[in-house]
Amino acid sequence: MKTIVEIHALQNFAPSNLNRDDTGAPKDALFGGSRRARVSSQCSKRSVRQYFASLVEQNILSSDDVAVRTKRVLDALTQSLVGMERSEGEAREKVRLALAAMELSVKDDGKSEYLLFLGQREILDIAEIINEKWDSIAAATNPVPAEGKKPGKAKKQAAQSADPDLKKALDKVFNGGKALDVALFGRMLADMPEKNQHAACQVAHALSTHAIEREFDFFTAVDDLKPEDSAGADMMGTVEFNSACFYRYAVVDWGKLVSNLQDDADLPARGLRAFLEGFVVAEPTGKQNTFAAHNAPEFVAVTVRRNTAPRSLANAFETAIRVKRDESLTQKSAEALVRKAKVLQSAYGGDEKTFILDLTGANLDGFGRSFSSLQELLDAAVAAVRE
Repeated sequence: MKTIVEIHALQNFAPSNLNRDDTGAPKDALFGGSRRARVSSQCSKRSVRQYFASLVEQNILSSDDVAVRTKRVLDALTQSLVGMERSEGEAREKVRLALAAMELSVKDDGKSEYLLFLGQREILDIAEIINEKWDSIAAATNPVPAEGKKPGKAKKQAAQSADPDLKKALDKVFNGGKALDVALFGRMLADMPEKNQHAACQVAHALSTHAIEREFDFFTAVDDLKPEDSAGADMMGTVEFNSACFYRYAVVDWGKLVSNLQDDADLPARGLRAFLEGFVVAEPTGKQNTFAAHNAPEFVAVTVRRNTAPRSLANAFETAIRVKRDESLTQKSAEALVRKAKVLQSAYGGDEKTFILDLTGANLDGFGRSFSSLQELLDAAVAAVRE
């Protein structure tokens, strides 16, 4: 029986520029015929990964439960080997040769060709294999490619010259390392496509429930040490911003999450809870020193659904929400979301349980089961997944 977990959130941000495009303007998109504010899914996932890092600092998650995205895997592996009492210079060369065995080349500046998304357990396991196979790596045929070889052929030549036992051992540890963020968001290794991991989670771009227009903040700055008889600003410019109530949505395939975490007995449930909580409380950091738009979501709905397709409720806002004087934009958005959810459930059916945190006073019309705190909601949702 396939189980999916969906989370819907409404978050009304004060004036802000949370996620910028290449011109520095807040990202936006056309939806339902009107311009909407937007926060990219990549930005949202980055915020969740930073939240995971804070849970590691609080000892709620282990450092082994998360991954790093880096081009500096050579440095990371070298430091692990130095901790195993290997000399730094020799360790760097061993790491180069070991990575070449898997067709992962390192450039002259010590960085890989592209960002590698590796679990901390993977990095430690790779270092331990290099340490264990130390002598066989040194005895391997020099992997430097013949002059004039194309990059792709050069990597294959380097891999073919490596010790087969080394390649076999390394092949086994490139498995995601039971890292939550790799399991949730997936990864692609261009030179090792068989080691790609398909994401257990999909995250939508957040869209404002209403139409927006960009606004501009004109600012000036004055040199504190300029003579008193000098007038005028010493710097000036503009910053674009908007204010928007965002509809945010994500869905997790529970079975895929468990599979990606290698059927661990405990980690999938802890990871799901950490993701749901992070999705609610983690914020994009763009221009926050300028705007300090720290506005928590005021409506959260988590739905546990079995044997049905995912259902984004974005079309609840296809017609942009409009409010009259003294009406709440977030409340009106919550009521539109509830109406759309009930219409879809009536039309398509399916087994579902919905858990709600509503701070807007919206008319829920019997939709879902309400809780007074996020922690209670998360407890109930995770328990329903494991039933």
